Amino acid sequence: MIAPRTILAAVLALSLLAVSLAAEAQQAAKVRSVGVILTTSPVSEMAGPEPAHPYIRAFVHALRALGHVEGQNLILERRSAEGRFERFADIVAELVRLNTDVIVTVGISMAQRAKEVTTTVPIIMVGGLDPVASGLVQSLARPGGNVTGVTTYVGPELSAKRLQLLKEALPKISRVALLGLKSDWEDPSGRSVQAAAQALGLTLFLAEHTPTQYADAFNLVSRERPGALFVSGAPPNYVNRRLIVDFATRHRLPSIHAFREAVELGGLMAYGADSGDLFRRAAGYVDKILRGAKPADLPVEQPTKFELVMNLKTAKALGLKIPQTFLLRVDQAIE
Repeated sequence: MIAPRTILAAVLALSLLAVSLAAEAQQAAKVRSVGVILTTSPVSEMAGPEPAHPYIRAFVHALRALGHVEGQNLILERRSAEGRFERFADIVAELVRLNTDVIVTVGISMAQRAKEVTTTVPIIMVGGLDPVASGLVQSLARPGGNVTGVTTYVGPELSAKRLQLLKEALPKISRVALLGLKSDWEDPSGRSVQAAAQALGLTLFLAEHTPTQYADAFNLVSRERPGALFVSGAPPNYVNRRLIVDFATRHRLPSIHAFREAVELGGLMAYGADSGDLFRRAAGYVDKILRGAKPADLPVEQPTKFELVMNLKTAKALGLKIPQTFLLRVDQAIE
């Protein structure tokens, strides 16, 4: 015969187990909310379980692989400034009002606006230059605050590498226009490009534009007739990539960019961090935070995958003969 005390202990143990399992089930079933904001693309390209936007699709797939599935335990709030940078703060404020658990931003400027709006909601930045110099984080290893994520910044050498690739693809060029802001010429990346130009025997000059006005820069390039256009990675050049590519096409100018999207529009080539990989890694940050990690304790990561993209149709239209040794290094050729 089983003693009453033994039976009571068994009942209590089973009750505790049931409570524990119920708590775990409730935690697993809890629906979390994640906001993601793009700078220029329409929200329609971000929609659905298989978004048309390649980077959002990579982000959604990565979240799904980590167990965060829309319609089950995740609400994904998709937003875009659609090229109007002044909307950044308002969009973030809306997501904060919706009690979003994590906000994913793109670039330094948006992350700065987000941090101005909230110092409590975790912010995951994707891309952008030096987050330490911009004051977003205390250090890459120990961000502090509520911002962390992945940056495209690996040092000023990346811009110099881009110019070197341009020279390798077009060995006969001698003069290059740098299309950028004044800060793009004066900051460490700009100085690195100027030093690289000197080492490569290139004459480099600044075609300065403002965030919203390109006419003077385009007029200067038209007058000076350089052999190629080096487009800085400044955010306005991403927003205005079609304008820049159209100008280069009309003037039969080979161009190199920091963003592959410009090459997809008809620019000659681009070299930079693999943005799809950055968004997949951002999903990893979201997963960690939803599981209890603090952004202050998650180191900011730098890119590990870079891609060289070339538009062969553009090269043919411009009558360019790209060295075969260079073509073998291209990660993706657009035909």
